[in-house]
Amino acid sequence: MPAKTVWLVMKANKVSALRGKRGLHRVKGAEPPIEAVSQLTDTNPNNHEQLSNIERKTDTMKTYIPRNCKPVEPQKSIRLPRPKPAAPVTTAALLGRPDAIAKGLVLFIGLDVHNDSIAVSLAPSDSAEVRRYGIIGGEHDDVLKLAKKLAEAHPGILLKFCYEAGPRGFALCRCLRSHGLDCILVCPSKVPRKPGERVKTDRRDADGLARLYRAGELTGIDVPEPEDEAMRDLIRARFQVGKQQHRARQQLKMYLLRHNLRYGGQSSWTPAHLRYLAKIKMPFPVQQIVFQEMLEVISEATARLERYDQEIQRAVPGWRWAPAVRALMSLRGMALLHAATLVAELGDFNRFAHPGQLMGYLGLVPSEHTTGKDRQQGGITKMGNAPARRALVEAAWQYRAPARLSPHLKKRQEGLPKTITDIAWEAQRRLHHRYTHLTRVGKKKSQVAVTAVARELTGFVWAIARQVKPVAATP
Repeated sequence: MPAKTVWLVMKANKVSALRGKRGLHRVKGAEPPIEAVSQLTDTNPNNHEQLSNIERKTDTMKTYIPRNCKPVEPQKSIRLPRPKPAAPVTTAALLGRPDAIAKGLVLFIGLDVHNDSIAVSLAPSDSAEVRRYGIIGGEHDDVLKLAKKLAEAHPGILLKFCYEAGPRGFALCRCLRSHGLDCILVCPSKVPRKPGERVKTDRRDADGLARLYRAGELTGIDVPEPEDEAMRDLIRARFQVGKQQHRARQQLKMYLLRHNLRYGGQSSWTPAHLRYLAKIKMPFPVQQIVFQEMLEVISEATARLERYDQEIQRAVPGWRWAPAVRALMSLRGMALLHAATLVAELGDFNRFAHPGQLMGYLGLVPSEHTTGKDRQQGGITKMGNAPARRALVEAAWQYRAPARLSPHLKKRQEGLPKTITDIAWEAQRRLHHRYTHLTRVGKKKSQVAVTAVARELTGFVWAIARQVKPVAATP
């Protein structure tokens, strides 16, 4: 048998055996039997065509069909495919996919508020990016339109607004809250800032507010009720007029001192001092005009102060916090003006869980710089509400004298509960002892001692104010 014929027979046998293992069967008549192949010789020219056909049929798989095929597992690749990075959820994607918003998603919105414009930045809670929305108008309607657009783009999402307290006041915050939106005001002095930043823009400020609000680094300040804000405006206006009167008096005294005109009495601005000023005659008419104008400014400021005091006396009894004001007037040094100032500036004392929180809020705690074992304390921090701190310090000077109930103080305590009067009496005893202890020889100066007394007086104010509740508003 020729070599080529033997090779074809062997190849056919191997192919048949291999296909049998794989579950393939031979179609009848598709492949010639092995015997027929062995009878073919190379001598006949017609046999070459038959041998080529047999060779082609043995090499192809088209003549076989599967029977009882078993699933063939794909070959595992030795080289692992490179994992694709997960695409972050961007704000743009959120704006374009309202249906993909997860449950509980919060969108923090930072507003840099100005008179005519507001810079807006967005910070979603499930992403690390901050997107600049743009610049909108400065009216309340513009902010409400912004909230409506974001609510339509994110059905079911929680919107949280924040902006720094400034000249725009509480009106924008009240407007957003009245429409069911969450908004806080941030104290500018407590916003974390990087010391190395030297570029400040409106958009960067909005980005920082949104980023810090999302991180939980911002704390909202208390927003008073409109009635409480009105009373606070009245008391602050009275304080501003007092400063104008004090400045005008200093200017007049310096003017007279430059012309060597000195008052020889004990105290200034008493009736005797005013009679002395009425007798002064300047050497030149133009100087007399200047002198009379300065006197007129002082007289006008004094008359305005009297009108403000009368208005405060009429407004406090109808105020919802009138019981708290009357309770604080039981303390020594706390007349109507100082008591009304504390209540108007601080509002509800129940928001302070501990008197130490109120002391820190008023800035009456000492500053501190501690490094390792080296601990240094300095002056008070002077953070927080300055008018309330000033009222407490002025009242603390009254505790230099020994404890006693004067006729005026006894009249102010009439009708008050015994728990409140007991606290007021304990304040007199303790604070006078504290002042005398601090002002001994070699101890603290009187100003430092009074500041320490004012800090402890804050605790008694906190204890008394929490004993009373505001009057419910009549419908």
